[in-house]
Amino acid sequence: MPIARIGDNQGEVGGSPTPADMFNALPIITRCWLGITVVLTLSVNFGIVSAYHTYWVWDNIKTNLEVYRFLTPFCYAGPFSVGMLILIYTLYNFSKQYEEGIPYNTGGGGGTADYAFCLLLGAIGCLVTYPIMIAFNFQLVPLFCENTVFYVLYIWSKKNPTASISMYGFPVQGLYLPFVLLGLNVVTGQNPIPLLHGIFLGHVYYFMVDVIPVVYGKDYLLTPAFLINYFGVGDRGTEAPARTENNNVNNQRAGHSWGSGGNQLGTN
Repeated sequence: MPIARIGDNQGEVGGSPTPADMFNALPIITRCWLGITVVLTLSVNFGIVSAYHTYWVWDNIKTNLEVYRFLTPFCYAGPFSVGMLILIYTLYNFSKQYEEGIPYNTGGGGGTADYAFCLLLGAIGCLVTYPIMIAFNFQLVPLFCENTVFYVLYIWSKKNPTASISMYGFPVQGLYLPFVLLGLNVVTGQNPIPLLHGIFLGHVYYFMVDVIPVVYGKDYLLTPAFLINYFGVGDRGTEAPARTENNNVNNQRAGHSWGSGGNQLGTN
C-alpha cells in the first residue's frame, strides 16, 4: 500500500509518514474497526464509558432500543494489559492484510466489499452461537472483539499458509499462527474460549468459500449487491470507493482463487 503518497511531504527527501498518515492509509473497513476499537477501549479504561455498555445484552436492545450494542461488543478490546495491546495490533495487522490481500473472492473481486461481507457473517455467527455456547456452560462473556479478530486471522491463515510471520524473533508459518497464539493464551492463563470460538467460525467460513465450491461445485456465499455497489469490485477502500450500477455483478464473478497456495506477505 503506497503510504508514501499520503501527506504533502512524503515525496521529499527525509519525509516520513506520521501516525495520522499511516491511519488514513488503511483500507476503510480496517480503519473504521481499528479507530472505533481504540477510542472505545480507551474510553472504558479511563472511566468515560461503562464497560457494561459494551456488552451484548439482547434484552436492553429489545426493551430500551440500545442499538449501539450491535457494534460495541465487537470493538472493546478489554482492560489495559499486554494481551489487549497484542489484540489491537493483531486486529490492525491482519485486518489490513486481509482487506488488501484478496484472500477470498465471493463476488466483489476479493476487495473491501468481500471483506465487509466476511465480517458481517462473522458478527452474525458470534451473535447466533453465543446463546448456544452459554447453554453448554462455556465461559464466554458477551464481548466479541477477540472472537472476531481470530475469525479474521484464521481465515487469513488458511489462504496464506506459507507466509512467514515473526513472533518474538521466531518465524511462524501463517497456517500455524492462530494456534501458536492460542497456545500462548493458554500458557499465560487467559481464557481460550473466545479464541476457539473465532477459530471455529473462521473454519466454517473457510469451508463454505474454499471447500464446498471445489467439492460440490456450488457457491453458497455471495457478497450482496448493495456492498458491491457501494465499495466497488476489487476496490481496497483506500480512496473514495468506485461504484457500480450493475446489480447483477454477483452473476459475473471474477473467479475464485481456490486451493491452499499461500501468498508470501513477508515478516510482520
